[in-house]
Amino acid sequence: MENTKKSTGLYWFLFLLSVAAFFLLYQVIGGVCILVLPFVCTYFAKALDIM
Repeated sequence: MENTKKSTGLYWFLFLLSVAAFFLLYQVIGGVCILVLPFVCTYFAKALDIM
């Protein structure tokens, strides 16, 4: 098997964007911010190359 380094810059950007959306929704709506958590977790795992 060959090991290739993947570019994770896009996933880091999407992770930070989803974290910003989480806090923005928390400030505006409150309880609905939990709908953004799957995106936060998914993009964080992809940025760390776990998934």
